[in-house]
Amino acid sequence: MLKEIIIAFQSYTKAHHFIRTHHLWKWIVIPGILYSILFIIGIYFFWDSASVVVSWLGRLGIDRFLQHQRSAVLSFFFVMGGLMVHLVLIFFYFSLFKYLMLIIGAPLFTYLSEQTDALLNGKGYTMRFNRPFRQDMFNGIRLAIRNCLWQTVYIVCILLLAFIPLIGWIAPVVCIFVECYYYGFSMLDYSCRRHLSPGASIAYINQRKGFAVGNGMVFYGLHFVPVLAPAYAIIAATISLSHQNLE
Repeated sequence: MLKEIIIAFQSYTKAHHFIRTHHLWKWIVIPGILYSILFIIGIYFFWDSASVVVSWLGRLGIDRFLQHQRSAVLSFFFVMGGLMVHLVLIFFYFSLFKYLMLIIGAPLFTYLSEQTDALLNGKGYTMRFNRPFRQDMFNGIRLAIRNCLWQTVYIVCILLLAFIPLIGWIAPVVCIFVECYYYGFSMLDYSCRRHLSPGASIAYINQRKGFAVGNGMVFYGLHFVPVLAPAYAIIAATISLSHQNLE
């Protein structure tokens, strides 16, 4: 798994050189600007709504209980628990935003993956909104919805974990790894489904979790420059699987 994560990391460097070599910036910058604007707006509202949820939990009598106990240690644990809940909620909202972008951007992601694969194999590629392209696009949308549902189940369990003192402090870290895996999963599927059935694609990626985790981890880091994140992720995912046996 570690080897697969390293390959996924290295694929982003290769993706950067690939984009420069083949002059793909128009497919990176314009969608990236839109993604960045929506990302900034989303984070603002997500943070505000998460604060409302945490404040609501505080009105359940916890504040009065802490005042009655007058324990600095107990107060510290509750403050930390509230912070962990806040962070997990932010990650959950962020994951919903990502899946919305995966659904909206399915035509672009399908095109970028197919064009990358064609260029890697020395072939020309012209975008055609034909049946295979539409099928790949809709498969991407279906997978995004599937992954969103599964990730929601895991996030709810992690959210419950966040309420447990000490143990709950690792909840945000676990949450990040879950998100990395499922986002990378969606990116890799664009390449896998050209060679495998939807079920076989899911099984293939499940057996190679390192590629998904590695791709998702770098994607998270790229949000310091969010304009690059989505397109780089799909191109890097395609490159990381370019030398794998997908048959």
